Amino acid sequence: MLSFILRRLGTMALTMLCLTMIVFFLINLEPNLKKLAISQTEMHTSAEQLESWLVNHGYRQNFFARYGQWLGVVPKQPITDPATGKVSQRFSFCNDPVEPTFSGILQGDFGCSTKFKTTVASKLFPALGATGILMFCVLVVMVPVSLLIGILAGMREGSRTDRTLSVASIASTATPEYVSGVIFTVIFASWLGILNGSAASASQGITFYNFTLPVMTLAIYGIGYIARMTRASMVEVMTQQYIRTARLKGLSFGSVVVKHALRNALIAPFTVIMLQFPWLLTGVVIVEVMFRYQGFGYTLVEAAGNNDIDLLLGCSLVSVFIVLITQLISDVGYAFLNPRIRVQ
Repeated sequence: MLSFILRRLGTMALTMLCLTMIVFFLINLEPNLKKLAISQTEMHTSAEQLESWLVNHGYRQNFFARYGQWLGVVPKQPITDPATGKVSQRFSFCNDPVEPTFSGILQGDFGCSTKFKTTVASKLFPALGATGILMFCVLVVMVPVSLLIGILAGMREGSRTDRTLSVASIASTATPEYVSGVIFTVIFASWLGILNGSAASASQGITFYNFTLPVMTLAIYGIGYIARMTRASMVEVMTQQYIRTARLKGLSFGSVVVKHALRNALIAPFTVIMLQFPWLLTGVVIVEVMFRYQGFGYTLVEAAGNNDIDLLLGCSLVSVFIVLITQLISDVGYAFLNPRIRVQ
């Protein structure tokens, strides 16, 4: 198992290197650089002045040199005035060094946010913390409810309970976040007035009033999907020979379900649950903008809308890392849950 994890970690590092290089190339395409220069100067700045700004701030360096500086394997260079030879910081609001130094991802320096006028780390990590709270609340609601629905539906295939819960699961899965969010806002915020349609105040304090709608909106889709997977797995397990044998030995139906069927039925849903983490990262982009919750999704939209290159790169790096680490945890957990799986 240890050698398997080490091999996967090596593969993850190589994958992150390749994906971040692709993202770095796409974000630094010429149109994006031009928009960044315009946003940092004035709308009527001449083309020569825009080009001068890009050159002075290091955006015209060799692609691999810039990528190496972002990683931290190539030293960053300060700005040098060609007329006076005076050395100055690349971005003064980030306390960039005034001499060549290694300062990149490997050293914990994620760069400077040109939109928020601060370091990327000081903006990105608080946003991740806010989104982490939202994701935790969603999982606390989504996982137990979906497993309960799936188990109840799969225990007696074809029963009225099974049909009712299956229809509800399909309906929730077919409803995207931007639809369910609007429906919940209209019903609970506009008509009934029992919930707040904005989660902006949740940054000062999370309450049932201001945090329920975004949690419901994110959880409703995942509940249906996980419940359907759990039901299918439960139905398959309940038809196995060892279940029949346990019933013939006189064990009660509840005892058979809890002691024999449940663990095997949870193997497939466990993988699906772990894969909800990458989906939640994409889901929060819609939900956080809709409910004005300033987390990772809100930060990503702001960075993309303002051509904030370093902040976009930081968001991309976090997204890739979460996808890869959840896949690793899923594979390891699957092996522990299923003794028949042997890691070669």
